[in-house]
Amino acid sequence: MNPDFLIIPSAVLLDLVLGDPRWFPHPVVAIGRLIKLLEPPLHRFVRSELIGGLLLLVLTVGTTLLVTTLLLKGAYALSPYAGFIVAVILSWNCLAARSLHRESALVADALANGDLDEAQKALSFIVGRDTAELAEPEIWRGAVETVAENSSDGVIAPLLFLMLGGPVLALAYKAVNTLDSMVGYKSERYLQFGRASARFDDLVNWLPARLTGGLMVIVSPCVGLSMKGAWQIMLRDGGNHSSPNSGIPEAAAAGALGVQLGGSNRYFGRAVEKPTIGDPVKPVNLIAWKGSLRLMYGSESALLLFWTLFFVLVYHSPLR
Repeated sequence: MNPDFLIIPSAVLLDLVLGDPRWFPHPVVAIGRLIKLLEPPLHRFVRSELIGGLLLLVLTVGTTLLVTTLLLKGAYALSPYAGFIVAVILSWNCLAARSLHRESALVADALANGDLDEAQKALSFIVGRDTAELAEPEIWRGAVETVAENSSDGVIAPLLFLMLGGPVLALAYKAVNTLDSMVGYKSERYLQFGRASARFDDLVNWLPARLTGGLMVIVSPCVGLSMKGAWQIMLRDGGNHSSPNSGIPEAAAAGALGVQLGGSNRYFGRAVEKPTIGDPVKPVNLIAWKGSLRLMYGSESALLLFWTLFFVLVYHSPLR
């Protein structure tokens, strides 16, 4: 068997077993530090904020591509085994299924223990909205929305880019994603400076978001959820979001679960009304959260299965 085939399954397995241990150096942390290093001089010395933000995007992604390529080439130059190990480690650090499960489980565990304050605090680490005054149903909604949205950003998208271009392309994607999370805000400071990063993030996530929605539809009956609901709500409400991409997996998840997401949130003390996604057939609760996790893992497994079948057909075809 081609050893390159084993890189992605090995990375997925490491993510499922280890997640994102805090003791292990993470490439995304290095990317974040690079962004913090580049941002002040670009703000200070580039007169146009749009151009400064574009330079930040180019420099961050370009540096990530260069460093990852050199690291892999150096490892493979030492030995094929060293190259394989480095490729697996880098690929593993692109995936976040276990981390997403663990962080959202902190919210669920706090609610199960009746500790509303702790649940609000735990939720604040994984959502951008104000959480201090949220009631239990709204906390569950935040947890389900986070799992659904990040099933694309944190699981399917990096896995797809790993399949298309290995760790180099996957880490370039993570660089774009990190830029969006750090400077892609519609605030006074970042409205112009972060525009290039935000728009490019929308572009690179266009296909993964729709792939995630489609995978959720496909795996819904396999994980005990509604395929019909996932398909209908994704088509109907997939555009009910300020992001051109996030609404797709959220709508597929809402339809599969039979719940309603979206609605009112508060950001920095200001109420923001968002369109609703899905119908309130069932409550958003522990059962819905567990269902969203099954959708996430099911979608990841389905994509890995499809990739394996493609790999076998291409590389073991009698026509080769």
